[in-house]
Amino acid sequence: MFLDFFLLLKNDGIPVTIKEYLTLLEALDEGIAEYSVDDFYYLSRTSLIKHEHHLDRFDLLFGYYFEGVEKIDSEEFMKIPEDWLRKSFVNALTDEEKELIKGMGGLDKLLERLKELMKEQKKRHQGGNKWIGTGGTSPFGAYGYNPEGIRIGQDESRHRRAVKVW
Repeated sequence: MFLDFFLLLKNDGIPVTIKEYLTLLEALDEGIAEYSVDDFYYLSRTSLIKHEHHLDRFDLLFGYYFEGVEKIDSEEFMKIPEDWLRKSFVNALTDEEKELIKGMGGLDKLLERLKELMKEQKKRHQGGNKWIGTGGTSPFGAYGYNPEGIRIGQDESRHRRAVKVW
């Protein structure tokens, strides 16, 4: 997605470099602009534009490329009717996954805990055993380890232990 945006800028005559693009990706990897289009706009503009002469053109291309993309916050996510999520979730579970969830206290307990954390958590988290995030042993997140957890936002398995993958 961002490579196409980079190429759009470059093909339109804005002198962006691979080094600037990699700097932008590194900043995103560090969580500087996670869920806000405005934050990403300022970050990409700062990372990619070297001269004020190109600012107006950047603004036009950014608006064109990211038209319709909006901030997704946890409050909006939580407005999705729970039965929609539950039906989709339960139908996708194997018998083995259902047994693992029972060992954690059942699907209701697992989803209730996820809902509580989404309400409480205010920022990105890495490591530890409580919050939704990366690394650590929390039952929710990516690139960590929990034999009875839900993997969220990680492309491929490392331990093949997640109860469910989103």
